[in-house]
Amino acid sequence: MSLIERSFRERIVLVGVVSWPRTLSEVEESLDELSLLIDTAGADEAARIVQSRDHLDPATLIGKGKVEELHEICLAVDADTVVFDEELTPAQQRNLEKILGRTAIDRTAVILDIFAQNARSEEGRAQVELALLRYRLPRLRGRGGGLSQQAGGIGTRGPGETQLEVDRRRIMRRITRLEQELRELEATRTTQRKSRRRGALRTVSLVGYTNSGKSTLLNAMTSSDVLVENRLFATLDPRTRRAELPGGEAILISDTVGFIRKLPHQLVESFQSTLEVVADADLLVHVVDASNHDPEGQMEAVRTVLADIEADQVPELLVFNKCDIAREQADLFAAGIPGSVACSALTGEGLDRVFIAIADRLRETDRAIEFDIPYERGDVVAGIHRAGQVVDLVDVGDHLVLTARLDEQGRRRFAEFVRHLGPPEFADPEGEEGI
Repeated sequence: MSLIERSFRERIVLVGVVSWPRTLSEVEESLDELSLLIDTAGADEAARIVQSRDHLDPATLIGKGKVEELHEICLAVDADTVVFDEELTPAQQRNLEKILGRTAIDRTAVILDIFAQNARSEEGRAQVELALLRYRLPRLRGRGGGLSQQAGGIGTRGPGETQLEVDRRRIMRRITRLEQELRELEATRTTQRKSRRRGALRTVSLVGYTNSGKSTLLNAMTSSDVLVENRLFATLDPRTRRAELPGGEAILISDTVGFIRKLPHQLVESFQSTLEVVADADLLVHVVDASNHDPEGQMEAVRTVLADIEADQVPELLVFNKCDIAREQADLFAAGIPGSVACSALTGEGLDRVFIAIADRLRETDRAIEFDIPYERGDVVAGIHRAGQVVDLVDVGDHLVLTARLDEQGRRRFAEFVRHLGPPEFADPEGEEGI
C-alpha cells in the first residue's frame, strides 16, 4: 500500500519551518510546491502553518508548544495527515504521531508515493520499491510494538526474535534482491548504449525541473507520441528517440525523470542506473519553464542533482520553454544568457532555433583535426563529410589537407589519415575498409 491512501481525498495540513539560511518567502514557495505534490499524490491541502526557529527541535522539529497548536488545527480542519516540508528523523516521526494522533510524514515520503504511482516499467518499479524500502528501513522501530513475538513455554524461554528483527531481515533480503535485479537490467541497458555508440550517433539528454515540458519537447523534436501529462513526475522511465539536425546528421534524444528541490537521496541512489543516460550524453538540453515564477531557483535545483550524479561536466544548452504563454520572460532570459534559446514545445515555435543550437553545441565539442588525404581517396573525403563538420579543404599539390571536427569515434575511424609533421604516409586504397 502506498504512503498516502487513495480510497478518498485526504485532508492534509502542511508544515514549514523558517530556519537560517531559509527565508520566509523561500519556505512559502516550497510549501506551494509541496501543495502541488500532495495534489498529485491524491490529497488536498486543508491548512498550513509556518514556524520560525533558530534551531530545529531534535524531538519534534517544531517544538512541543507548536505541536500542541498543530494538533488543535488538525482537529479544527478534520485533517487526516500532517506533511512536513523538512525531512523528519524516525524519532521525530514517532513523537509527532504520538502527540498528533494521526499520520505524520515528510516531503520525501510524498515524492516517493508519487513515484510509486507513476512507475510503469519493470526497472522503474524496482527502482521505486528499492527507494521506498531504503526510506522505511530506519523507520521500522516503534511501528506496532504489539507485534513483538517473544517466545514462551518450556524450551522456548529467552529473548527470542522480535517482529522488528523479522521485518528488518525481510526488508534487507528484498533490498539485496532488488539491487541484483537492477544490476542485471543495467547490464542490458549498458549493452544497448554501447550498440548505439557503435552506430556513431551523438546522444542528447533532455533534463529539467519536473513539468517543465521535456516530454512535449521530445515529441515535437522527434515526431513521436510519448505520454504527456500536466502533472509532476509524469515521466519516470527514460525514452529515447531519433531525430535529424539541420545538416542531416542523426542524433538520439533521451527524456528521463524530472528533477525537483530536495529530491530524496534514496531516489537518486535507486535511479542511478537510469540517470546514467544523462551522465553519458554528449549534450544536455536543460529545459526551463519560462512561465514559472522562479526559473532561476529551478535551474539551480536541476544543477544540484546533475552534480550529485556527476553529470555537471556535460555541456549544457539552456532552452526556455513555454514562450507561448510567457513570451516576454522567455525572450528576456534567452537574450541574457548567451547561447540559450526560447521556444514553445507545444506550438512548435522556435524549434528550428533549438535544432540549430544543438547542432552548433555538438560541433563545438568536437576537436578540429587535420587530415592528409590522397587524391584517389574521395571515399575518405565523403566519409569525413558524413561523420562530422568539414572546416577547411586545401589542395597542396600532391594531396588534400582536410580540417574537420569529429567525435571520438570519427577520429578513430580516420586515424590513419591524421596529418603528421613529416611526409604523409598514405594507406593502400585497396586495404581500407568500412568507410
